[in-house]
Amino acid sequence: MFDLINGIPVHPLVVHAVVVLLPLAVLGTIAIALRPRWRVTYGPLVVGAAAIATVLVPVATSSGEELEKRVGDPGEHAELGEQLLFFAIALLVLSAALVWLAWRASRATTATPDPTTGPTTGPTPGPTTLINVVAGLAVIAAVACAVQVYRVGDSGARAAWGDVPEPRAVSSITP
Repeated sequence: MFDLINGIPVHPLVVHAVVVLLPLAVLGTIAIALRPRWRVTYGPLVVGAAAIATVLVPVATSSGEELEKRVGDPGEHAELGEQLLFFAIALLVLSAALVWLAWRASRATTATPDPTTGPTTGPTPGPTTLINVVAGLAVIAAVACAVQVYRVGDSGARAAWGDVPEPRAVSSITP
C-alpha cells in the first residue's frame, strides 16, 4: 500500500511532509511555551501540525520498509525512524496539554458575573506552577524531537548518498 505512487516511491514524498511539519511543530511548541499570550491564539495550529506529523511518521516508516525491499537495508536509519514516533507523540501530548491548560486558564479569567446570582465560579485555572512545568517539559520534548529528526534525516541521507563519489574538480586550464 505504501510502495509507489505513479512509479515514485511513497517514502520520500511522506518524509518531506514529516520533515516540514515536525520541525514547525517543534518551533511552534517552543514559541508558545516561551510566549504565554500565543498559547490560546496559535496553540491549536501548533497542535494540529504536531498531530498531522505524528500520524505521518508511521506512514513514513511503513513506506520506508517497502522502499527497503527495493533498494536494500538502510542500516541505522530504519531504527532511528521507528524511534521518531515516540518523540513525536511526546511533543504532541505536551503541546496539547499546554494549549489546553492555557485555554482553561483563559476561560476562568474571562468569567463574567451573573447579575442575579452574583459572581460566576467558572473552571478554576490550573496552578501557574503546573503550566510552567508543562511548558518546560514541552520545550525539552521539542528539543529532543528536533535532535531526533536531525539524526533520522542525517542517517537517511548517508544511507542514500553515502557511497556516491565526490565530484572531481574541473580543471581551469584550457588548451
